[in-house]
Amino acid sequence: MSIMLPSLSAAAAGPNLTEYITHHITFLTNQTPVGLVDFSVVNLDSVFFSVLLAVVFGGVFYVAARRATSGVPGKFQGFIELVLGFVDSQVKDTFQGTSRLIAPLALTIFCWVFLFNFMDLLPVDLLPDVARSVGLGHLKDVPTTDLNIVFGLSLTVFALIIFYSIRMKGLGGFIAEFTLHPFASRNLLLQALLVPVNLLLESVMFFARPISLALRLYGNLYAGEMVFVLIALLTLRTGYHALASVSGWAMIILQFVLGLAWTGFDLIIGLLQAFIFMMLTIVYLSQAYEHH
Repeated sequence: MSIMLPSLSAAAAGPNLTEYITHHITFLTNQTPVGLVDFSVVNLDSVFFSVLLAVVFGGVFYVAARRATSGVPGKFQGFIELVLGFVDSQVKDTFQGTSRLIAPLALTIFCWVFLFNFMDLLPVDLLPDVARSVGLGHLKDVPTTDLNIVFGLSLTVFALIIFYSIRMKGLGGFIAEFTLHPFASRNLLLQALLVPVNLLLESVMFFARPISLALRLYGNLYAGEMVFVLIALLTLRTGYHALASVSGWAMIILQFVLGLAWTGFDLIIGLLQAFIFMMLTIVYLSQAYEHH
């Protein structure tokens, strides 16, 4: 969220716009990456917040389970039951198979991704300034703006799709889905000629699933974060000196209004993206269970 003035240190140092934006899109890593792809590099901030939010998610539901009563539920228990009922209804309406994994998986994805996205609502300079005060040069607190995190989620779902497809249909049935669809013929010779075409079309659609899952989530949250950074730029140069002029106060008010409006919109985006990621996961796993 951008409803705040830049820090005193930032105002005093007077960073230019490029430096400010670059600082906010740079991860805290274990080492400097070499080349475009370097698997030895770990984004420490993404890992930290991912684990922290997983603990928060698990802790909240653990406490709710321990405090659950059969009588009239309190507000906390009522909220948890509302979330559980919502996810369970989506699974029952969408998933056609029978599995004890799907509902817990859907619940975990929905809540975990939403918590990732919710971090985008914190003031853009809050945690980076805290990190700077303890000697850390960079800190990004929104895990879903890290391609490594979103692809980690989507590739895990993709691996489950492959596993359950082979488990339910056998290896032969799994291969048949790539070679006998969408074009089929009773003529064996013609069907053999159609196999390469079917394989190409089905492979593109199949391997597009994890890419679309990851990039849809990443693109929306990265764009939301950049909007907050741009709103923060309104008072970057003036800082607390803006309080001494009418134009400065106007910029502060404008920043507050824009930040408040975008916060509400970004909250909806974060919730919607968590829902979409969950629903597509359910749909893809349902398709993996289906026999054609």
